[in-house]
Amino acid sequence: MQSGKSPREVPALAIPREFLLDLFNSVSDGVVAVDNDLKVAAINRAALEMLGFQLHEALGRSVADVFSVEENRGQCVIRETIRSGRALIDREVLVSDRQGRHVPVLLTTSLVRGPKGEILGGAATFRNLAKVRQLAEAAGRARPFGEIVTGDPEMRRLFGTLPTIARADSSVLVLGETGTGKGLLVRALHDLSPRRQGPLVTVNCAALPETLLEAELFGVRAGAYTGATQDRQGRLEAADGGTLFLDEIGDIPPGVQVKLLRVLQEKVYERVGDVRPRVCDVRFVTATHRDLESLVETGAFRRDLYYRINVLSVEIPPLRDRKGDIPLLAQRFLDRLTAERGKTVSGVSSRVLEILTAHDYPGNIRELENIVEHGWVMCDSEIVEPVHLPRELVPQPDHPLGKEARAGGLPRLEAEYLRQVLRRHHGNRQAAARELGIHRTTLQRRIKRLGLTLAPGDGRSGPKTHPG
Repeated sequence: MQSGKSPREVPALAIPREFLLDLFNSVSDGVVAVDNDLKVAAINRAALEMLGFQLHEALGRSVADVFSVEENRGQCVIRETIRSGRALIDREVLVSDRQGRHVPVLLTTSLVRGPKGEILGGAATFRNLAKVRQLAEAAGRARPFGEIVTGDPEMRRLFGTLPTIARADSSVLVLGETGTGKGLLVRALHDLSPRRQGPLVTVNCAALPETLLEAELFGVRAGAYTGATQDRQGRLEAADGGTLFLDEIGDIPPGVQVKLLRVLQEKVYERVGDVRPRVCDVRFVTATHRDLESLVETGAFRRDLYYRINVLSVEIPPLRDRKGDIPLLAQRFLDRLTAERGKTVSGVSSRVLEILTAHDYPGNIRELENIVEHGWVMCDSEIVEPVHLPRELVPQPDHPLGKEARAGGLPRLEAEYLRQVLRRHHGNRQAAARELGIHRTTLQRRIKRLGLTLAPGDGRSGPKTHPG
């Protein structure tokens, strides 16, 4: 048996009071201690800065005047700890500073006892969550994939290829349905590339008519048309030395396609109304939710332009094909809302997670973000429950679809629907994907996920015809 002094026999350390005071003030969390009359007996520098007081203004003052928790107005959390003996541990709450502004904090309360165990008062320690989240967001922006939250194996494989793609200066085509996060992936490509010190300039090709899109891309010379009173720089010029991201490239008009092809081939262009060529030093990254191969076949998109923009390509899978990311994304959106708007909602219930996971997300991540924001707004507690979600999202007990969903029938319905579409097109996956409004590779993933066994054939050509 190991011998030694009991804890009572260990001599007290003779620590100078000044050292203890420096130690108290060096703690990054706020600390407030009160006596049994709920007067502030001690408060450190971090708490004073967070609450907006000077030391002489806070000491001896009622704690309610210095440290007020919003959800406990009229009821001091430290007093409740002293009265009940129960401590609060890591509770996310809002406190009010001297100007009445709400500060989100992580709060812990405890009793303060004397040498004989007698209760001398209580204490609260609290961490400023707004600053913590700002630092986390800043760190996320500094990481190449900081804004993209995923644990999906296919997305991880995609991430593995991005550094190699980013190092090249070749054009990149990003494919994916609307709302899958193509813009975030383009940002990651730019940040990983040798052009990261240059600008990343974005143009939404679907948002502008042909005349405006041409002027927006190439710039305008003064006098080119009525109202053009001065030379105006285009996005190509603004992106010089960096990356030009043409979003929704599938919607670009034929006239602009011709001019864009020249830029890609020769690296020169002219402003609208000008004849003087300008040199272009940008990397082109394009994105679309449309099936460009089908547009090429119908003549709506130039084949030579398609080959120029599709030197390298990446495709982001839709959210329904990586549902394991839903919990991560939902928590990310809740944390961001809490940091930006103050009200703390710490998570979602298991039932809400089931509902979110069962949904098919035609709007992808953008739709999930809207659903989570609806839940955050409607939530009157710390956890989002089904009652806080949009009503149309929650299956009703007496609704046939709700019963079907709980019985695992939605995958069966989806599988049968895909079989019908494929039968209509004689197994031609390209034509079936066109009818469904998705890319062919997305359809192939759905077929694999649902375990569909299709009729023999390569899935690309239509029915064989034989001479009679």
